[in-house]
Amino acid sequence: MIIVTGATGQLGSQIVERLLDRVPAVEVGVSVRDPHKARSLADRGVRVRQGSFTEPAGLAHAFEGASQVLIVSVDRMGEETVRQHRTAVDAAVAAGARRVVYTAQMGASPTSRFQACRDHAATEQALAASGVAWTSLRNGFHAASGLDFLAQGLESGEVALPADGPVCWTAHADLAEAAAVILADEGRFEGPTPPLTAPEALTFTDLAAVAAELTGRAITRTTAPDDVFRAHLVAGGVPAETAGQLLSIFTAAREDEFATADPTLAKLIGRAPVTMRELLRERLSGG
Repeated sequence: MIIVTGATGQLGSQIVERLLDRVPAVEVGVSVRDPHKARSLADRGVRVRQGSFTEPAGLAHAFEGASQVLIVSVDRMGEETVRQHRTAVDAAVAAGARRVVYTAQMGASPTSRFQACRDHAATEQALAASGVAWTSLRNGFHAASGLDFLAQGLESGEVALPADGPVCWTAHADLAEAAAVILADEGRFEGPTPPLTAPEALTFTDLAAVAAELTGRAITRTTAPDDVFRAHLVAGGVPAETAGQLLSIFTAAREDEFATADPTLAKLIGRAPVTMRELLRERLSGG
């Protein structure tokens, strides 16, 4: 049985849907914090069990009978996140899984300027030491994050963000399909995958230009000093630690940590990945 964690989240839910296109529902199980939110999956024959990365005993039940476990990374950063990932890896091994698959990120490295990438690197080290086969999906930077950063500027006409660099913004839907392909074809990758990215890397200057073209309005890109950006986030209620972590996305991008475009994603899904232009057009149309 293939077990997918975080199956009611933005990425996990789409992975399950694409996986069900490829394998029978009786061969799929999900581990979720709130089983009620996965009732529709249970109605379709998917095994639904409660599981949390903070409760090893619950994970033992959720992972029971697993041949593969997909660990969808926690949407937070820092030491506690890595501890939770290690708990999930240990539980998958204890359950007898032959392979553990993990959703990491392009740029994963102990020396990355972005905390999440350092967390992914630490989790990959735990996977390598686990004693079972493993695959780390080096996903392109989520396009949804780029659109969120851009949102205020689309309304005001001024994209005021810290200095950045080119980023391979990649759609959740494409990454979900790639994960499903890899789970359905066990052993296709051993260890970290190549970067799973959209075909081009774009800066926020590029995105502002695309937005101006699509809307027919003047949208300019201005550079906010790092300390001003951080202070603005904190003033808006963002915790200081989180504000620093968000700023580190830009400092990492300035060092081209997210700039490498790779053809592997297109080969996996059998088509060209969705472009940021298409996603931006959809966002502007209210889709």
